[in-house]
Amino acid sequence: MKGIVLAGGTGSRLFPLTKITNKHLLPIYDKPMIYYPIQTLVEAGIQDIMVVTGGKNSGDFLRLLANGKQFGLKHIAYTYQEGEGGIAEALQLCEHFADGDRICVVLGDNIIEKSIAKAVQEFEQQPSGARILVKEVHDAGRFGVAEFDGDRIIGIEEKPQKPKSNFAVTGIYMYDESVFEKISTCQPSSRGELEITDVNNAYIREGNMTWSALDGWWTDAGTFESLLRAANLVAKTSQGVAA
Repeated sequence: MKGIVLAGGTGSRLFPLTKITNKHLLPIYDKPMIYYPIQTLVEAGIQDIMVVTGGKNSGDFLRLLANGKQFGLKHIAYTYQEGEGGIAEALQLCEHFADGDRICVVLGDNIIEKSIAKAVQEFEQQPSGARILVKEVHDAGRFGVAEFDGDRIIGIEEKPQKPKSNFAVTGIYMYDESVFEKISTCQPSSRGELEITDVNNAYIREGNMTWSALDGWWTDAGTFESLLRAANLVAKTSQGVAA
């Protein structure tokens, strides 16, 4: 399986911090943000990784990460997303890299406490389809929210006013090779973006979506509040303090 880290976009919610650098190069406690999703993939046994970047500071990723020696990698691939066309558009740029293999996608601002190795192994045993990681939260309406019928996901609704569950869809997705065909059929949303929720719902309509509950804490780092929260959680974990 191959790994993809999506680290494009302009980071407008973190302006003026992002006036001079990409959001994913900002520090989370003692490491740049981009280190965490890469480490998530490496700890799950994934060695073949592509980083999707964008904006005026994309060259800084190469200077920082080089070929990934600090992660025990021999090589990191890179590609460039122009503008803000959405998560699915960014993923579409990786079709040549995936080359028919299964992929594990992590959003570049997602920081987690525990390993996803078990979920990756379970997905590799699936005949086909997709697997997402969900996390029970108190403010599910801020995220894509999974709707369940028993143990089966029957839909995902983006930022609903009345969430149908407390399970947020985290920014960790696993897909078979059909994901790129599904992206090609997506239409831009009202935001003018290709939405990853539409891709996930396409798998759900096929009856080909599974899920795993994420162990430990999870946060994004796309706002000032969540950036601070991520740093505090990492600091507490690093110092052996319960989050």
